[in-house]
Amino acid sequence: MARQTSLFSGRPSELIGRQVANYLVESEIGRGGMAVVFRARDLRLDRTVALKLLAPELARNDTFRKRFIHESQVAAAIDHPHIVPVFEAGETDGVLYIAMRYVPGSDLRRLLDLRGPLPLPHVVRIAAQVASALDAAHEHGLVHRDVKPGNILIAEGIDSDHPEHVYLTDFGLTKKSLSLTGFTSVGQFVGTLDYVAPEQISGRPVDGRCDVYGLACVVYESLAGRPPFQREDDMALLWAHQFDDPPPPSEARPELPPAVDPVFAQALAKSPDARHATCLAFVAALRAATAPAPGPAQVRPAAEADTETDHTATEAQSPPHWADPVFPP
Repeated sequence: MARQTSLFSGRPSELIGRQVANYLVESEIGRGGMAVVFRARDLRLDRTVALKLLAPELARNDTFRKRFIHESQVAAAIDHPHIVPVFEAGETDGVLYIAMRYVPGSDLRRLLDLRGPLPLPHVVRIAAQVASALDAAHEHGLVHRDVKPGNILIAEGIDSDHPEHVYLTDFGLTKKSLSLTGFTSVGQFVGTLDYVAPEQISGRPVDGRCDVYGLACVVYESLAGRPPFQREDDMALLWAHQFDDPPPPSEARPELPPAVDPVFAQALAKSPDARHATCLAFVAALRAATAPAPGPAQVRPAAEADTETDHTATEAQSPPHWADPVFPP
């Protein structure tokens, strides 16, 4: 009997057109250091899915493999409108895989690359959806640890009042497992340098406030056009996250209300105890800091206020649809 070759015996591109478990691989849609993501066809239910295949060395670690299945089941049990649903997780031919809902559209990384800094109302609306997803995960005992623009998917919304629907993805890689099973060593961590919390860098225990820091870094970049820290090399960047104060975002974008600066100073505090307790608390503080102060023209008698519509406020809260380039075919 001929020996079966591993799925990863060649380049990931060679998997296109092949069957992995019950999925027919159609095209590659993304990759990282530990996994490759493909668009695939679920042969049992005839639907399109996003199929993530993990690097083979992960499957060879018994502890990681068990944790991967367990934590994928936990992620699959979270029924939340802003978390990409997990359909299945398993192992085939020595490779761990996870099948998730395929989300057409784009991600925040591409959106920022195309447009640069985004309008404040858009950023707050996106941040609120991501924060809701993160807090829901924390309630189930999951800490994301890798909140970044590339993990924030943006699908087209239902109407002009909801121009986008945001999904948070990448809960299936069990980042806690990586750090506990020998896939990180001293001085290494799971995360992305521009958005990594100080406690991740130093190897201290992490909880949901680690994701508060990561979300704040993403929101900062979405408003200012750059992450809070930029350095010439990786070690200098890691040092900045641990010891340097972030520049106020209003310095990079003067039209931002000055009240946003202390909100980011708190969310990006070096100590988790000094940050907002939850991601939604951070977004609530950001909303409060960006709310327009009532002027004399806005103060009206109660009876008049009941009979008139403030069209200016309505228009301000109803941003236009995203432009076509955000949703490529």
